[in-house]
Amino acid sequence: MAINRPPVMTVEDYFEWELQQERKHEFIDGVVYEMPAVSDNHDAITLNIIYLLFTCLDRLRFKLRTAEVRVQVSLSRYVYPDLTIVRGRPAYADASKYNLINPYVVLEVTSPSSIDRDRQEKLEYYYDVPSIEACLIVDQHRVCAELYTRGHAAWQRQAFTKLDDVISLAMLDCELPLDQVYRDIVFD
Repeated sequence: MAINRPPVMTVEDYFEWELQQERKHEFIDGVVYEMPAVSDNHDAITLNIIYLLFTCLDRLRFKLRTAEVRVQVSLSRYVYPDLTIVRGRPAYADASKYNLINPYVVLEVTSPSSIDRDRQEKLEYYYDVPSIEACLIVDQHRVCAELYTRGHAAWQRQAFTKLDDVISLAMLDCELPLDQVYRDIVFD
């Protein structure tokens, strides 16, 4: 039986090709992955978090970037987190300013087609980026957020599953009350 494999592309070809596409695509070791369309819950959760961050984030120290900014997690891997926070000034791999290289905190809101990649492969990629201090993964189908923070010896995981939980983002001097993260969200 033949195995269908996606075509392999060079990084340079990906950069050129991606500029011509209507939808965003992540690039992992030569393979291109189309970003899924977002649901109403996904979009609302992301906007709720943006609103919360704008009310507490010191914008002189931190810069917030949306899913429109591509993050370089290695020389052969480029992803689009739903939100990225940079400490200080954003730095890019080149003058084009398409490939952010100094993410500090990344956020992923899960989608049915990306949930496994968000919680496994992408999380591992984020672990390997020295500037990343935390990764927050928020489920759009149930009340569940997972905060991964860089520790002295290993990454630490905290789970938040109750609406009265509060996610403490100490590295940003911010808190995200889960009832506000999930404000106006209707679960199926």
